[in-house]
Amino acid sequence: METRIERIKKQLHSSSYKLTPQREATVRVLLENEEDHLSAEDVYLLVKETSPEIGLATVYRTLELLTELKIVDKINFGDGVSRYDLRQEGAAHFHHHLVCIECGAVDEIQEDLLEDVEAVVEARWNFIIKDHRLTFHGICHRCKDKAEVVEKNA
Repeated sequence: METRIERIKKQLHSSSYKLTPQREATVRVLLENEEDHLSAEDVYLLVKETSPEIGLATVYRTLELLTELKIVDKINFGDGVSRYDLRQEGAAHFHHHLVCIECGAVDEIQEDLLEDVEAVVEARWNFIIKDHRLTFHGICHRCKDKAEVVEKNA
């Protein structure tokens, strides 16, 4: 984790920002909960556990700055809540998500599945793609397995 924080610190410095203690506390929460898709309020509540002096507005400003610098991706899964996801180091694109409409679970796909689609869009519409986001909505394997068990026992 320390090497990742050091690299984020360098990213901030290269854009004339400092890794203040408040920003570092926010980054640490994101790193410690990398598998989760935390809202700003979730991040704030976790930051407060170790740094009670940090306010919600500071967390929001930090998340917006990290989003602007492409250290973090701001995502919305259609429920009106913005969530924050650390961008994978060296990733050219945002990763994809599977959102379960039954339980609300969010799983990630790290593999870039849209390289061919990007080439078609760029060629056909003379459009330079900088990034893309893909979210699938459906029923996760956990809910599917539960439904199959219930169906078997019925």
